[in-house]
Amino acid sequence: MEENKNKGQWFVIHTLSGKENKVRESIQRQIKNDGDSCPIYEAHIPVEKVSEVRGGKKITTIRKFFPGYILVRMDLYDPVTKKINEAAWYYIRNIQGVISFVGGGQKPVPLSASEVAEMFRQDNAEEEKIKPKVLYEIGENVRIKDGAFENFEGTVEEIDNERGKLKLMVSIFGRSTPVELEFWQVDRDI
Repeated sequence: MEENKNKGQWFVIHTLSGKENKVRESIQRQIKNDGDSCPIYEAHIPVEKVSEVRGGKKITTIRKFFPGYILVRMDLYDPVTKKINEAAWYYIRNIQGVISFVGGGQKPVPLSASEVAEMFRQDNAEEEKIKPKVLYEIGENVRIKDGAFENFEGTVEEIDNERGKLKLMVSIFGRSTPVELEFWQVDRDI
């Protein structure tokens, strides 16, 4: 199996949203069943870990980078004739939940080496650093949706991603007052 690490090209498969895991499992089952004769080597769903603080507790969840898409490393084209490997093409196309290959219609274009490297670099970077679920910016206007200042608007002055808190400047009776709230207590002002 280790010798297969450098075989094939990466293609993007468009799936029904929410069916990415089922499609990947189906592909992995096929790889396991066919062994070395399988022209498909790997299926991958790029994900990132995101965190949010709710009620003082930090919750970490996994979110897909590209919902509705998975990456598949396979030999879609015969190396000699450059024609599509019909068995691999129809196997992927006939998996329940697959819409199509991305790029090129009847002749999909594989991802370039730099695109693949960037995809896995982002994926691996997320293992090291967990992102907050909602990113706020200093100077951004938000609406308070919970607490004593509910329905007030404020401007973000400080952001503490570790604790999941924001310091806002809220105008109360015509005076700017600093207020510290958790991320979940505010919404972006629309």
